[in-house]
Amino acid sequence: MIYDVIIIGGGLSGLISAIELSRAGLSVLLIEKKDYPQHKVCGEYVSNEVFEYLKSLGFDPFIFGAKNINRFELSAVSGIKLSTELPLGGFGISRFALDEALYHIAISQSVNFQLNDSAEHIEKVGNSDLFRIFTQKDKVFNAKLIIGAQGKRSVIDKNLKRSFFEKRSPFIAVKCHYKGDFPEDLVALHNFKGGYCGLSMVETGHINVCYLSSESNLKKYKDIRKMELELLSQNPHLQTVFHNWEPVFKAPLSISQIYFHEKNLTDQHVLMVGDAAGLIYPLCGNGMAMAIHGAKLLSEQVLRYFKTEIDRITLEKNYTKIWKSHFSNRIKAGGFLQNFFGTPFVSGTAVRSLKIFPFMAKSVIKFTHGKKI
Repeated sequence: MIYDVIIIGGGLSGLISAIELSRAGLSVLLIEKKDYPQHKVCGEYVSNEVFEYLKSLGFDPFIFGAKNINRFELSAVSGIKLSTELPLGGFGISRFALDEALYHIAISQSVNFQLNDSAEHIEKVGNSDLFRIFTQKDKVFNAKLIIGAQGKRSVIDKNLKRSFFEKRSPFIAVKCHYKGDFPEDLVALHNFKGGYCGLSMVETGHINVCYLSSESNLKKYKDIRKMELELLSQNPHLQTVFHNWEPVFKAPLSISQIYFHEKNLTDQHVLMVGDAAGLIYPLCGNGMAMAIHGAKLLSEQVLRYFKTEIDRITLEKNYTKIWKSHFSNRIKAGGFLQNFFGTPFVSGTAVRSLKIFPFMAKSVIKFTHGKKI
C-alpha cells in the first residue's frame, strides 16, 4: 500500500497533523515508538489560543478535568515574586491525558498506527515522488509525503544528517508530578541558579513540576534529587516543593541535549513539525500551543498540495514562510527573555522592575503568546 502521508512521531504535532489530514480524506499512517498513554517531559500548560481549535477537532479539555488557569506568578532566585493575571489564560492538562484523547480521536478519523516501532531510514523510490520508510522492526512503508514529528532528537534526525544533531547542548529538563498545596488557577515560574522551574496543576489534581537546568548543575551535584534539595531549594518557593510535597512518580522523567537553536523546517523533502521543526523556549509562552498551531498550518499546506493547487517545492516554501511568520518573533522573544533567568542578580532585577511597572509584565506575556486560532 502507498499512503498519502506517513507521519513519524505521535506527540501533539504528529497527532494533530494525522487528524487534520485523515479527516480531509487522505490515507495516513503514524509511526510512534511507544504506546499510548505515556507521560512526557512537558510543562503541561496550554494557552487558550488553541482552545477553540481543539474543540473543533472534538477535544474539550474540561470534559477531561483540565484546570482553568488565569493567573501567573514569577519569582527570582531569592524568592521575591510578581503576581499578575494572564490576559488570554489557558488550561492545565497532562500529556498522559491529552495525547491519549487525541489518539482516540485519530483512530475515529481512520488514522492508521504503527506503535512501539520507530522510523530509522528514509529513501526516495527511484526517480518517482514516492518515499520509502524502514522501521526498527523491519517494516517497510511507502508514502507520497513524509511529515517528521519525531520530537527533539531521534535516529531519523541522525540518518538524515540534520545539522543540529552533532552539536551538544548545555541544557537538561526534568519533570515530576507532586501532591501539594497549590492553586489550580495558577501557573508559576520560579528561578534558580542556572535554570527555572514551572508549576501548574493538571486534571488529576497533581501539580506538574517541570524545570530546565544547565547540564553543569547536574554534573556538580551528580544526582537529580540532591540538585533539587541543595540547589533548586535555594528559592524558598521551590524549597516548599522539594522538601514538603509528595512525588507521585517513582522517579522523575528527564531528557538531555535540549537544542534551542534554529532547525530546518524541511530536510531532504521531509516536512518537520513540532520539536522537530524547532524546539520552543519555555519562555516563548507556550510550546504545546505552538506545536498544535504549527501542525494546523502544515496540514493546510499539505492539503493544498494534494488538491494540486501547489507543487512540492511551493509547499515547502509556503510552509517555511508561514511557520516563521507565526513563530519566529516569539522564539526570538523567548531567547531574549532566557537571558534574564537563572542568575540571582539579573532575575531579581527583572522581577523588581516588573513589580514597579506591572504593565510591562502583561506586555511581555502578550508578546510571547499568540492570538486565538
